[in-house]
Amino acid sequence: MPLAAQLETLAMTDPLKTCEALAWVLEASSWPGKQEQPPGRPSRIKPPPRDPDEKMKYSDLARENGWADVELIEGIEREIVETGVSVTWDQIADLKEAKALLQEAVVLPLWMPDYFKGIRRPWKGVLMFGPPGTGKTMLAKAVAAECQTTFFNVSASTLGSKYRGESEKMVRILFEMARYYAPSTIFIDEIDSVAGSRGSDGEHEASRRVKTELMVQMDGVGSSEKEIDEATGEELPPKTVIVLAATNHPWDLDEALRRRLEKRIYIPLPTKEGREELFKINMGEVEMDPDVDLAELADASEDYSGADIAIVCRDASMMSMRRLMEEARKKGIGLEAMQKELLENKEALNTAVTQGDFLTALRKVNKSVGQDDLAKYNDWMKEFGSA
Repeated sequence: MPLAAQLETLAMTDPLKTCEALAWVLEASSWPGKQEQPPGRPSRIKPPPRDPDEKMKYSDLARENGWADVELIEGIEREIVETGVSVTWDQIADLKEAKALLQEAVVLPLWMPDYFKGIRRPWKGVLMFGPPGTGKTMLAKAVAAECQTTFFNVSASTLGSKYRGESEKMVRILFEMARYYAPSTIFIDEIDSVAGSRGSDGEHEASRRVKTELMVQMDGVGSSEKEIDEATGEELPPKTVIVLAATNHPWDLDEALRRRLEKRIYIPLPTKEGREELFKINMGEVEMDPDVDLAELADASEDYSGADIAIVCRDASMMSMRRLMEEARKKGIGLEAMQKELLENKEALNTAVTQGDFLTALRKVNKSVGQDDLAKYNDWMKEFGSA
């Protein structure tokens, strides 16, 4: 339809939009080298040429082929995919056994795919369970960084949708994307919130469908089908997708999903040596007094998790600021004068953290994991552990 006829039709239905369209036409007519476009449809900017060696984004592939789920794919790429994971093994204190098991179960199959075939095939899924704050999420990110894989960080909120059938469709797309970007790591944090026991009280039908789709896709992850390169006729290396899961409530998991998570690793509270190392790691950017006794601090922080020790270190590092604030309050000055005094005493703010600061922080910060909880984890490990 000619542009004039379109404007006439638009004027009969919506005069306001007609004015906007005319303004756009007048502006577009002054652009050098621009062709006339229908109102409301500005010229599409052509994207820059893509590097031929760079893999096309899955959303671009979907758009080129006209797939129906482009919006879902773009949402997953935006919210779940992380490509710049930089956590290293050195940033995780202690947990030597867990690191060795993860390297055997996850890292080595990527390094030596020819060896891990048949009965030696990689594990279908790996579950890390234990008290909160022990480093389960950091271990998953360290695995992804070590293997240089695409990292899919999944939680209950990212798979939730108000539309019927969309959540399970997102699970299917997630695994298809993981195979496309292979080698890749799918990390499902707090998996008990996604895949609790089926048939429990208050279970919704949509939740049951999501669990079923998750288990179906996990069965397809370790597919041993051979792929042949059409150009050369050579066999392509298998597409490795690692499923890592973490939970603080392993006893709430569905039995069928527990079977698919073939390697179940207990991530315990740090040992004394681990606690000493955690104090060093957390205070890496803050000066410590030479008289600080890490062994004494490790003894005083027994049964503390890694997150608890991080809170202790943060609290201790702020003691110098609190001392200055206390002196300012004793002078009876207002907030503006207090701010000025803090800025004038920056050197005093950056004094080294002393043993007394740590001990004061330890008296204020209590452990977050009880003995009853530890007993439950140990009992579950004895019954269902696989490590």
